[in-house]
Amino acid sequence: MAKYIFVTGGVISSVGKGISVASIGRVLKSRSISVSVQKLDPYLNVDPGTMSPYQHGEVFVTQDGAETDLDLGHYERFIDVELTRASNVTSGEIYSTIIANERRGDFLGGTIQIVPHVTNEIKRRIRQVAEISNADVVIVEVGGTVGDIEGQPFLEAIRQMRGEEGRDNVLYIHVTFLPYIAATDELKTKPTQHSVNELRRIGIQPDVILCRSDREISEGIKDKISLFCDVPKEAVIPLVTSETIYEVPLMLEEYGLGDFIVNRLGLEAKEANLDDWHKMVARLKAPKELVVIGLVGKYVELHDAYYSVREALCHAALAHNLDVKIEWLSSEGLDGGNDDKLRQVQGIVVPGGFGHRGIEGMVETAKFAREEKVPYLGLCLGMQIMVIEFGRHVFHNMRVNSTEFDADTPYPVIDLLPGQRDISQKGGTMRLGTYPCCLVPGTKAAQAYNRETIYERHRHRFEFNNRFRQPLEEAGLISSGLSPDGKLVEIVELKNHPWMVACQFHPEFKSRPDSPHPLFVNFIKVANETLVEGAQTSLPLS
Repeated sequence: MAKYIFVTGGVISSVGKGISVASIGRVLKSRSISVSVQKLDPYLNVDPGTMSPYQHGEVFVTQDGAETDLDLGHYERFIDVELTRASNVTSGEIYSTIIANERRGDFLGGTIQIVPHVTNEIKRRIRQVAEISNADVVIVEVGGTVGDIEGQPFLEAIRQMRGEEGRDNVLYIHVTFLPYIAATDELKTKPTQHSVNELRRIGIQPDVILCRSDREISEGIKDKISLFCDVPKEAVIPLVTSETIYEVPLMLEEYGLGDFIVNRLGLEAKEANLDDWHKMVARLKAPKELVVIGLVGKYVELHDAYYSVREALCHAALAHNLDVKIEWLSSEGLDGGNDDKLRQVQGIVVPGGFGHRGIEGMVETAKFAREEKVPYLGLCLGMQIMVIEFGRHVFHNMRVNSTEFDADTPYPVIDLLPGQRDISQKGGTMRLGTYPCCLVPGTKAAQAYNRETIYERHRHRFEFNNRFRQPLEEAGLISSGLSPDGKLVEIVELKNHPWMVACQFHPEFKSRPDSPHPLFVNFIKVANETLVEGAQTSLPLS
């Protein structure tokens, strides 16, 4: 029988629930406790797939093709699990299911209500994760902040879970924020008290309070929170802002949260073993040589839009005992050939994205990388950009394009597959999830992976147009990764270039701090060698 840990947030949004949940999972896994995780998102969108990155940040994709909240990326990276679509639930999904059931007559003409129909569906989804994963513990993060009107059905559902599952099988953790008042030089606990009071009004008494703060939390503050929130002092856990997010599991373990959870839920557990995690964090924090990477995208002012890419670069740099410095370069600012900033980096990443805005700046970036022999890694859209730019070079025609950006292009080197042309619904209709890819021996891609077949996660609609495969290959564009039937080009690379490789999938989703992705590892290796040669680093960094 699975145990459940429910994690709520209070005082402010973006308080760090996702990292907290991921860290709790790592702490439990270090005791040989199997863990699965779920995110409950109160918004009415069915999933974040059609939401702007400015609204939602990165869309993370699970191995079975679900478009999910970026917090699932934290869960997978920290706990090293592969989650499924059951691990992300939205209000939109819940209401869509209930309305569809009602239209079919499943409720026999009854009045549909928040309680019990909506809460029952939420509980069913929570228990589904336990059934699918067979995990000892399911950690469930409730998105939003306590007090949000749209989150109330979720809170009511998890309140009911304790009565139905048994008090010894459910644990509530509340992540809150302690604001610092500079005028009086003190941390304030009153917002936390109000947040916990709101939870208790709903019927949930937290068992643990994680206190986020940018300042050290005194014993007096812990005493005060313990007293007014009716939580044992050992369950008031400081979470002071750390140098790296990967330090959070160590902080939680240091303050005894792992032992508290094991005892409170009556779990069978081994002695905690976070030795490898300690070593990894120590290496992350140690001073190291920098490798400077330019990330060229259309949402660079919002770093969360490329969260997994950023982390994958960090993981790969650590594999070479390096620190990565990312120069966030807007592709719109590079339109017209303004390459001064590109000359200050050792490698270039062009990540995924949708829509025509900023595309020409990305094409100019790919041209610069090709001509100046700068290491280039293209991800999804970044591969399509590389093909477009090379096509313009080969065919001597600026009209070479993707039909996503120019429906009338005479050279549609990137195009929809025949079965995709009638797209009446945008949500969930792309090529999503894990697909196999066969690597061509002797290519840079095959050398990076050191295997014949790989499995990677996709999120795209447009594909390499096979009509142009032969002339582009004859000009030097190698199709180094193909679908098993040979019909889909998954990876391309440029002949006679130090490292210009691009893939149609999203390798960043599979990178882990202790298991970096091989494409990123090879890219960073070659970029760092560019530093040794001094070819693209003569100008001072801005």
